Amino acid sequence: MVGDLCGAIIAAGRGERLRGAVDNLPKPLVELGGEAMLVRQARMLHRAGAETVVALVNSETAALAAARAVRIPPWLKLQVRDTASSMESLFALGEHLRGVRHFLLATVDAVVDAAELGRFAARALELTAGAAARFDGALALVRWRGDRRPLFAQVVSDGPDGATIAALGERESAMVTAGFYWLPAAIFDFAPRARAERLDAMRKLLAMAVASGMRLAALELAATIDVDESADLAAARAMIAHAPRRGTSGGGGE
Repeated sequence: MVGDLCGAIIAAGRGERLRGAVDNLPKPLVELGGEAMLVRQARMLHRAGAETVVALVNSETAALAAARAVRIPPWLKLQVRDTASSMESLFALGEHLRGVRHFLLATVDAVVDAAELGRFAARALELTAGAAARFDGALALVRWRGDRRPLFAQVVSDGPDGATIAALGERESAMVTAGFYWLPAAIFDFAPRARAERLDAMRKLLAMAVASGMRLAALELAATIDVDESADLAAARAMIAHAPRRGTSGGGGE
């Protein structure tokens, strides 16, 4: 567990590619593991140590969540905003993260084992704590397996102490981002420049931050599933169904 930590979730998109397979539901309300993806993702961050989780949802999702009586845990705080991009969703979340040094961010559709996310958060804290910290933040990465539109990460090994992200973008590499981010509050300082340059996605903001000298550690996860289409949803449900339960030899999964 990572104490005194705030979690954040970007869940303001419409999830158009998935809608035809889920009765036109917005992605955050699609069921995964017996609960809405939004609630499940918040629970994952909570288990990883986030005492409070702030999630940005659009007005459609908020209205449907109320109409369907989706149970929202008391530590999950919903913020409603119809944003133009994932970058603007992140900046909107920043309005509710004042005073934090780092926060654990997730996209709503990134599915990972709970124990692995906990290890990511603990290692990220270790690498960014204290005045002598070598890194400003950390990104979770996975091996690229041919998924569409990944954000590629160029990684430089630092030997036994870990690895650094040298660049993010479309140039193909072995590693891609996995949907989980340990970010410093300084990421919000890029808002004026990002808007002036008309950036339209969080991935472009992160690429700007790295190119401008933000030091992000590269932390590899074994596997994640980015739920964009019906096949991804089926794979995520199968992954959860076969994950080891707490107390079994598999160690800490759902």
